[in-house]
Amino acid sequence: MIKLSVNINKFATLRNSRGGNLPDVIKAAVDCEKFGAEGITVHPRPDERHIRYQDARDLKHVVTTEFNIEGNPIDSFVKLVLEIHPAQVTLVPDSHDVLTSNCGWDTKKNASFLKQICKIFNDENIRTSIFVNPDVEMIKYATDTGCKRVELYTESYAANYFNGREVAIEKYVKAAEEAVKQGLGINAGHDLNLDNLNFFYKNIPGLLEVSIGHALVCDALYLGLENTIQSYLRELKNY
Repeated sequence: MIKLSVNINKFATLRNSRGGNLPDVIKAAVDCEKFGAEGITVHPRPDERHIRYQDARDLKHVVTTEFNIEGNPIDSFVKLVLEIHPAQVTLVPDSHDVLTSNCGWDTKKNASFLKQICKIFNDENIRTSIFVNPDVEMIKYATDTGCKRVELYTESYAANYFNGREVAIEKYVKAAEEAVKQGLGINAGHDLNLDNLNFFYKNIPGLLEVSIGHALVCDALYLGLENTIQSYLRELKNY
């Protein structure tokens, strides 16, 4: 079964909106694992508007499944990841002022930089994943960076799912086939939800992991966290 990694940023957003420690981000991570999540993802940004660097440090001591830290590899982020030593680091090219991640890396233009960053983490046995658009050329150049996986940016698929899911997923299938050909593992994330997840899972060869946060937390407001995580896990079964 494909791993479900729960991005807990939104718990931190809610906490920070009021001050104090409600909801408790650390407890949220522990509960997500207890309810069946196979990984925890955080995306700390320099302004700490949701997950704080200290949250990431605190989570190191409680996460027992796969810990994935994603973000733009600026100096402070690189130092944080090396300090915490998570199972996986996902490199995302978002600038400090974006609301949410909105594009993948140009792996051709940034090949030299990404190769340097991947080497830093690979040398520490931290699995490297690069956030990419579903573009065969970008997959090919990602191979040269030394990354172990790519994470397919799925916003376009989600946005066009109800307009014709077969067309919406076509470029993702081609990108995934190229990644498999190049020997890269495949992750995916951004706007995957209970409506579109199962079709994506069934059609993407080599898919290993999905990272889901916003939609999952929104569903949990109505369904409860445990029921929601179990619902997402069911979507990742070939029924």
